[in-house]
Amino acid sequence: MTDKEEGPPSSRGARKAKRSSRSADRPSTIRDVAARAGVSVATVSRTLAGNYPVSAETRERVMAAVDSLHYVVNVHAKALSGRVAGPIALVLKDITGPSLAHVAAGVEQEAGSRGRLSLVCSTKGDTDREDDLVQLMREQHAAAVILVGGTVADDAYHRRMAGYAKALDSAGSRLVLCGRPPLPEGVPATVVDYDNRGGAFQATAHLLTAGHRRVLFLGGAPGFSSAEERHLGYRDALRAHGTAYAEELDTFGDYTRKSGYLRTRDALRSKAEFTAVFAGSDMVALGALAALREAGLRVPRDVSLVGFDDVPFATDLTPPLTTVRVPYEELGRTAVRLALERDVGFASDDHVVLSTQLVIRDSVRPARA
Repeated sequence: MTDKEEGPPSSRGARKAKRSSRSADRPSTIRDVAARAGVSVATVSRTLAGNYPVSAETRERVMAAVDSLHYVVNVHAKALSGRVAGPIALVLKDITGPSLAHVAAGVEQEAGSRGRLSLVCSTKGDTDREDDLVQLMREQHAAAVILVGGTVADDAYHRRMAGYAKALDSAGSRLVLCGRPPLPEGVPATVVDYDNRGGAFQATAHLLTAGHRRVLFLGGAPGFSSAEERHLGYRDALRAHGTAYAEELDTFGDYTRKSGYLRTRDALRSKAEFTAVFAGSDMVALGALAALREAGLRVPRDVSLVGFDDVPFATDLTPPLTTVRVPYEELGRTAVRLALERDVGFASDDHVVLSTQLVIRDSVRPARA
């Protein structure tokens, strides 16, 4: 009998039970798994990582030990050692908007197909929270941080984005700006954008080609990158068709249903003459439609209407809305693809602009002679 086994059987059993109780109080470690399976710690690590050949018998013993001990891999430790794929973080202003939700869907689809976890974070427009989220994702070794949504491209914006890009790059991560203005050359960031200006040109030109010369423009907030580009497209089309610019028909506001309703109502009350409306988003178009109906006007018999985005409800309106389709899901997929493929040396593009497309439905008719 060894020293450890001395003493009556009852006391030996009590000591054993006490040791078992202490073991149950703490999480199992990789050493516990190795001891239970009768293999080395290195063999357990290789088996769980799947990056080294082990026999089927050894794998079975290791996995049986993992199950019996309820062992959970320390993912944070693996991330620090570079042995686990970092997540894809999507940071946006609002997760409830239909267009941004489709970007998130694209990110999730592409990340999932590549075996990556995707995280969606909302800032509610708070730059301090955005700062905190980017820093948190850097600490969590995210493979990429994707910032989504239009913004004011002033000096403060460029300084903040350059700071994000350099901090993430130093940690082996990548900043991706999705639908945001690009940064100066040399800043380690990827930009995935879409053709706001060209889409707005198509929408306005469609109305002008139909004979409409007085087009009420319901644009976005002044200074915001996407809104400015759509406004430029509207003005480009007027010039291209030799149509006079009317300041009273050029309005700015939020991309909301309420804003679309109020601006259209105000234009009608001011007796502004127009036969068509180009809304800077489909939500704005929805508000414009409500104001027109409230005034006893029918679309498209009395007033033609075009939107921008092509969110799902556009086809459910009466009449179905002619609008500009933005490839929101493709934006999300492309952002993930470029970030990850650049990481392994495949991608060469740091600035990609996706095309937009005019989708013609039933909300436009030729202007009356």
